[in-house]
Order: sequence, then C-alpha cells, then structure tokens
Amino acid sequence: MATVSSLLKMNGCVRLPQLAALDIKGADAEKFLQGQTSAQVSLANGFFAPLTCFCTPKGRMLANAQLLKVSNEHYRLLLSTSLIDMLATHLAKFAAFYRVELQAQSSMIILGASESANEAAQAFGLPLPEQPYTHHTNSQATALRLPGQGRWLISVESPAEHYAAELNDDEDALNTWLLEDIRSGLAWLTAPQQDHFLPQMLNWEALGGISFKKGCYTGQEVVARAHFRGQVKKRLVRVTATADSLPQVGDTLVDDQDKAVGEVVSSAFSGDQQIELLAVASTKAIEALIPLYWQGHPITLCDLPYAIERLDPEQLASSLTT
Repeated sequence: MATVSSLLKMNGCVRLPQLAALDIKGADAEKFLQGQTSAQVSLANGFFAPLTCFCTPKGRMLANAQLLKVSNEHYRLLLSTSLIDMLATHLAKFAAFYRVELQAQSSMIILGASESANEAAQAFGLPLPEQPYTHHTNSQATALRLPGQGRWLISVESPAEHYAAELNDDEDALNTWLLEDIRSGLAWLTAPQQDHFLPQMLNWEALGGISFKKGCYTGQEVVARAHFRGQVKKRLVRVTATADSLPQVGDTLVDDQDKAVGEVVSSAFSGDQQIELLAVASTKAIEALIPLYWQGHPITLCDLPYAIERLDPEQLASSLTT
C-alpha cells in the first residue's frame, strides 16, 4: 500500500519552504488579533480564511499573511518563513496583556498542490475546499484554497517528520509554484522589505486583505487615509523580461532616464531566458507607458488577474457557501 509521502509525491505536491505558520492560542486570541491585524478576525470562522497584514504605526507592512481559525481559541497565520520570528517577537510585546500564547510551528510542512490536489487532500482524510479563501482542517492537516487560479496549500502537522525525508525540495516545481504566485498577483512580503510598503502597494485591498469596516488596529489610520484620499502612488505590477538570471528582492527598476521607478518583490523563470516579476512601481511611470528596465533589460508590463479596486472581506465572506 502506498505511503502518504508517496501519494503526495505522485500527486505533484511541492514543498514550500518559503512559507511557515505562527499559531495564536488562548481565551483572548480573537480580541488580541483584532487589535493588531487588518482582517475582521470574526470572519475567520473555521471555513473562511481572510488575507491580512500587520503594520507599523505609520501603516507600513511588517508582514502579510492568511488567517485561519483552526479551532475554538486557536488561530493560525501562514506567512513568509523569513518573517516568523520577527512577527512573533513583535506581537509578543502586546500579547503580555492578553490570555494568549504565540507558537511558531517549526516542524510543520507546507505543500503546494494544483491539478491533483483532491488526491493529496484525501491522503489526510480532508475534503478539498472548492472556493478561494476557504479551508478544511482536521487533526493531521489543513487544505486551504488560495485566491486566483486553482491552487491549494496543504499544511501537515501530524506527524510531519514522517514525511519530510521523502519530500525532497524540487527546484523546478518550486519555480513553477512561484511563477503562479506572480501570475496570480500574490506577493508575500519577505524580510528585506518589511516596514517598507503600505498594504495597498501590494494590492492588498484588491485581494480582500484589508477590512475598512472594522475598528482600530495598529496602522489603521494611515492605511484608511491613504485609501480614502487616493494617496497610493505606487502599486504592485507584473512584468516580463528576457534574462538568464533572476533579480534579487529589492532590485531597482528604472525608466529611460535611468531614474528609479520601482523595485522587485518576487521573480521566477517562465521559460528559456525568460523571467516574470512582481514589482512595486510608480503609478505615474506605469500609466505614462514609458520604457522601463531592470539592469539594462527592457521589461514589458502584463495584466493582473484582478481589478485594482477595493474588495471588502465582509462581502467576500458572505458570498461563500459552506
């Protein structure tokens, strides 16, 4: 009989070491998170998993994440591995005033699945959630549907160590997954760019990652003012280029006068000497349709799969069926 590990490998799962989980548990977990995150925490009901972010008092993103309610008084954040320790330390400063416990899930394995996600979920006795932003959870694992095209995250927590040795990292498969993140217009903030962008600069409100109907949270006033006064002058864009290497996070995009107009957030290969990028760039430069470059390579602007307009998570949650 095939092992769970072999089933996952046969069903095209790719291990995603760039993502990790931070758990928040305790009687005050919902109240605590409500004061820190851009999500309306009560919407995370064990089925709907809103995108969210954590900001500085100046409204700059410290981390963005997806928020799941695992069980009563138990929430989980999925975010960049590079930000787990920082966010835990940041939140711990406020957690001392609440009945909560923060715990990084260092042994958890997070997998990406697409075409054969149903078989992968069934390996853990889970039904596959069909709607974006939704999840199913049991004592072994969680299957979470991402926004955009049909892709799922499967996080394995019990017993994850039994599968780790057989699930070797596959660089080509990982690149393909990162490429689909880019084509979905989904950017996960990483350590080099924390405390750098307003959430709207990563199009976070267009993905339902900001509630403008909830009460106060750290940075809320700045985020709301930027939205209602139209003060967001930089936006996440998707571009392509011909190159045989990938840029580094934070690499500069310039115009034809060699003036900096943006910076790289993520990148992946899309073919032989072809790359795709997500970058935060000046809306003025993008709208002017002037030539843009990365290290001398001309770049071409591509469409994103969503409109750059506000998507309220409250509306999104109400449209879902359990």
